[in-house]
Amino acid sequence: MSDLLRRLLFLPPAASQHARDVDSLHFFVVITTMLAGLAIFGTALAFMIRYRRRGEDDRTPEIQPRHWHEALFIGVPLAFFLVWFAIGYPQFVESTRAPPGAMDVFVMGKQWMWKFAYPGGPSSLDELRVPAGRPVRLLITSRDVIHSFFVPDLRLKQDALPGRYTETWFQADAPGRHQIFCAEYCGLSHSGMLAELVVMKPEEFDAWIALQRRGLARAQDAAAVPGDLLAAGSSLVEQGRNVAAVQGCLKCHSIDGSRHIGPTWRDLYRRRERLSTGAVVTADEAYLTRSMMDPAAEIVDGYQNVMPTYQGKLTPPEVAAVVEFIKSLKTPAVRAGPSEGPVYESTPGR
Repeated sequence: MSDLLRRLLFLPPAASQHARDVDSLHFFVVITTMLAGLAIFGTALAFMIRYRRRGEDDRTPEIQPRHWHEALFIGVPLAFFLVWFAIGYPQFVESTRAPPGAMDVFVMGKQWMWKFAYPGGPSSLDELRVPAGRPVRLLITSRDVIHSFFVPDLRLKQDALPGRYTETWFQADAPGRHQIFCAEYCGLSHSGMLAELVVMKPEEFDAWIALQRRGLARAQDAAAVPGDLLAAGSSLVEQGRNVAAVQGCLKCHSIDGSRHIGPTWRDLYRRRERLSTGAVVTADEAYLTRSMMDPAAEIVDGYQNVMPTYQGKLTPPEVAAVVEFIKSLKTPAVRAGPSEGPVYESTPGR
């Protein structure tokens, strides 16, 4: 039945469990909408026949609806919307939370190409290789204008925004090749901004990534240049700590909650900060990225405008790693509070 509906709606084959879940919701919405439309059309046709004007003396009677009529007319459509929400919202939440241990890949959109980079190398243009059966988290940004990373076979679409990064994840079922498009008009060659997702057998992917990293290491040794701040084999949080230390971030921001030149990174993520203008912002991924790229735009109340911009100094993968490091410094028992400090949940024994 699902395959028939997929063909009728001109959908490509589903290459992941998420794609099948999205299709199920899509089919349910389409079927219920069509049934409701047929019911309304049939009722209107029956009323036209049953209550048509039969003579010049016919007068339209005044009808006083009962309360249960109004409840029925409002409740039935509302019930459909609530059912759609009950199915779709958990799918949305799941799509935004990569499972633990997911492999990270950095994605950068640029007129008119896609660049993919793995922590510690390698990188590639317009070809993304991933293992089948393993979760993959994509950290997406743009170098110029707004793009949209779209893989129809995975029912996966996520905007790529300049100056910040967004994330999504997927897990492909089996080896194969899938087309990648840009789904946001980005200029004259928008339609040619194509790439390919290559899903490999896990053992073949492991061999490929090891070979690429050995080649990258040999190239770096031959060129006698310093290694990348994103060391191969390390976690994203460890890489973020390394970037922060090398770039001097920890000279101004403490990680233990103590006050310093800049706001402490301890429990900073999702904390509500009061700015010098009086506005209050939430320190989410977008804010943390903006604070690195344009620190003078949103100055936290009580601190001076002394932070330099890191626009052009940090690559998108390095920015993403620093943000992940800051997120790791949030303790589970802390909830977001105002800028005067974190607010701790009460626990037994305290």
